[in-house]
Amino acid sequence: MILASSGMIILTFVLAVVFISATSLGSYASASELNSSRPINGVVMKGAFVSMKQNYNGSLSAPQDYIEDSLKKISGAGLNHVRFVFYWEAYERDPEAFMKEIQSVANAADKYGLKIIYDNHQWHTSSWLEVKATGFPYSLFQDNPKYSRGGGGNTHDKAAKVFWGDWWNRSVKDKQGKDGWTLMADFLKKIVLTVDNHSSTLGYEILSEPHVDKINQWSKIGKFNSFITRELRNITSKTIVYSMNVPVDLNSPINISPKNLAKMAPSNKENIAFKVSVYAVPDGDGYQEKRFDLFLKTSDKTGVPLYIGEWNNVVRTKEGGITKLNPDKSDLTKTDAKQILGALKKAGVWGTAFWRWDYQPVDTDSFNLVSNKTGKLVPTKYLGILKDTVETIYGSSGDTSTSNDGKENNLINELVKTGKFTEVEAKEFVSKTIQNGADDTSTSKTKYQNR
Repeated sequence: MILASSGMIILTFVLAVVFISATSLGSYASASELNSSRPINGVVMKGAFVSMKQNYNGSLSAPQDYIEDSLKKISGAGLNHVRFVFYWEAYERDPEAFMKEIQSVANAADKYGLKIIYDNHQWHTSSWLEVKATGFPYSLFQDNPKYSRGGGGNTHDKAAKVFWGDWWNRSVKDKQGKDGWTLMADFLKKIVLTVDNHSSTLGYEILSEPHVDKINQWSKIGKFNSFITRELRNITSKTIVYSMNVPVDLNSPINISPKNLAKMAPSNKENIAFKVSVYAVPDGDGYQEKRFDLFLKTSDKTGVPLYIGEWNNVVRTKEGGITKLNPDKSDLTKTDAKQILGALKKAGVWGTAFWRWDYQPVDTDSFNLVSNKTGKLVPTKYLGILKDTVETIYGSSGDTSTSNDGKENNLINELVKTGKFTEVEAKEFVSKTIQNGADDTSTSKTKYQNR
């Protein structure tokens, strides 16, 4: 048969590939890792270009093929998910390198059958306020004497409190007078438009761990999350994640409660997840149990599932009246990992991501699953602990299923690229084709060729 358009020729070719691949995949039926028996379990991964401080002028020290090698190793460890961290100021520093790395993540994740949540991260607000920090871009601070450089970006610092207070009041603007909320929405849209057509893309995190300093800011965060969600919903139907605040202190004057935490939820809660961090056994002591119970009650109140976007085990000690993480005393044993992940499974959380995967050295040994040995990524003992724990608690995904997921993702992407399928239709077609086998596809083929 001679087809009337080049689009139909491409479609027929892709369908042929699907039929051939269906035979090799057999009766494997799951088109996604997201099912009730095995939620997403993976790691928080720091990038290279997407993690650079805006004023950094040195050379990149990441291993060659860092993204490809990392996702291959993560998939090979039986994990199915990456919460990929990026920083807005890194985009302002080098937009081209930033977006190229984001694209490389999507491509490698498709290849290795991983699901990605792209996380708009901040730590101590911005390197404008604190040398060791990373987060908001300089364009929001420059030419504004209120935000003195080096003023401090942590939750207790006055400069940070001034900035975050203005942020929630939507009064932060760049020198052209454009407000920060709109600028952030525009920035996030660039990422969505780059990776949303990839089957590996699970969703997007609005802003990790926003600061709360006053009780009246809870509802303001809800307005911000609603605004960003509404903007992104214009171009994506994928999962949108909003984050818990910092500091999370049960005795804080900001009155942390399920009622106030629920105020942060977007008004549109369709396909939304609530990210929280767990850095101890949730039922290990009275304080940790109350803290985790707070999140569970918030989830019940909002109807939004919990996403444990960071988990590990740490020891905190007081220094000068401030409680800080103690790297020397912190560690993660097999017993710790099983207790934490077991408690999370019992709670029925939507997904988990271990903190963390990073080519750069860290003070807390358990905070890195790999080390950079003369340009080569070498797994630490903690990757083995994570792999064994996930397999023990949730069961093995198996190398075959991981490989098959990669093949399915590639097929889905090829169908979407033809312009004849939406992603939902492509997933449905591939899933049905694989379930029914290559010999029983004539009905589906007719259905989609007549589009």
